[in-house]
Amino acid sequence: MVSPVIDAVEIIKDYGPARALHGVSLQVGAGEFVALVGPSGCGKTTLLKILAGFEDPTSGRLEIQGQDMAGVPAASRPTRMVFQKLALFPHKTVGDNIGFPLKLQKVDRSEIDRRVRGMLDLMHLKPEYLDRYPTQLSGGEQQRVALARALISQPSVLLLDEPMSALDAKLKKSLQAELKKLHRELGTSFVLVTHDLEEAMMLADRICVMRSGHVVQIGTPADIYYRPTNMFVAGFIGETNFLPVKVVGNRAEGVSVSSTLVSGHATTMATEHVSTSLTQNGTALLVRPETIGFITGEPDQRLWTMKGEVEEYFIKGASTQYRIRVQGMAAPLVMDLPGSIILPANVGDTVTIGFDPAHAYLLSE
Repeated sequence: MVSPVIDAVEIIKDYGPARALHGVSLQVGAGEFVALVGPSGCGKTTLLKILAGFEDPTSGRLEIQGQDMAGVPAASRPTRMVFQKLALFPHKTVGDNIGFPLKLQKVDRSEIDRRVRGMLDLMHLKPEYLDRYPTQLSGGEQQRVALARALISQPSVLLLDEPMSALDAKLKKSLQAELKKLHRELGTSFVLVTHDLEEAMMLADRICVMRSGHVVQIGTPADIYYRPTNMFVAGFIGETNFLPVKVVGNRAEGVSVSSTLVSGHATTMATEHVSTSLTQNGTALLVRPETIGFITGEPDQRLWTMKGEVEEYFIKGASTQYRIRVQGMAAPLVMDLPGSIILPANVGDTVTIGFDPAHAYLLSE
C-alpha cells in the first residue's frame, strides 16, 4: 500500500488500569472497504472511535491522508461516522438532517439545497421526504438518511458502527447490497464495525479480526475463511470442523498428514494449504462444512471417509445442515448440503461421509 488513507501504528488505549488496545496497527487504502470483526469487548469500536476522533489513544501514531491526527478534533478530520443508533435529530426534517454538516461549515443555502437533493437521488429517497421527520420514515429509510448526512460533506473515510444491526433480515440484505454499490460508485474508504460475519464477508475488501485488544489476522475474505491464522479465526468466521491429525512427514511440495479417525491413506497438504505458523505437535485439519458429503458406493481413492450417526439436521432453505456424531470426535461434525425436498438421511441413520483433504487447511491447535 503506497500511500494509505489511514495509517494507524501501534495504537494503545488504556482506561485506567484496563488496556483496551494492545499496540494495534492498521492501514486502509484509498477506496478500500475494511471490516473490523471480533467478539464483544475485543476493541473494534474503541479503534473506530479513535479513528473518528471521539477517543484519544494513550500512545501510538495515527495519520489520515498523511496528516498526524494528534490533537485534531473529530469535526476537523476528513472522516464521518454513522452510528449504531443513527443519531438523527428527531426535531429536524430529513432535509435539515442531511444538510446539517454543511450548515455547520456555513455553506451557502442554495448550495446546501442542491447537494441535499443530490444525496436524496444517490440514496433512492423520494423528494417529498425532505419535509418529513425521521419518525415518519421506515428503518431502512432512516438508515439512508444517516448515510446521506455522513456523506454530504464528501469525507475521505466513512466509519460505520454496526449501522444495520437493528434491521430485519430482508431489509438488511437489501441495504447491504446498496452499501456495496454505493462504496463502488463513490470510491470513498469505508471502515465497518460489525458482529455479522456474513456481512463482513459480503462487503469488505479486507477483514481485520480482533481479539482481546489485539489484531489476530488481516486479510481478504477468502484468506480469512480458507487460510485462517489459527483456530480462533477459523472458528469465528463461519461454522467449521477441526479434525485432529498427525504430521508424518515434510516434503518440498508440502506437509504429509494422517488421521486415525478416517479411512484413507496419508495425504500431502500443498504449501498454500498449510498455516505458516504450523507447529509439529497439536495440529488440526480445518474442514469447512460445504466440502463434506454423503458417500454411497465405492468412494474415490482421494477421499478421506468416516462413519457416523445423524444426530440432527436443519433445513435452511438453500441448504440443509447435518450434524454427524463420529466416534473419536468430541463435537458433532457439521456438513452443509444443497437444499432439496428429498432428505438424503434422517436422525439416527448410520452414514458414511467423506471429503477431499486437498480442500482442507492444516493449522495448529
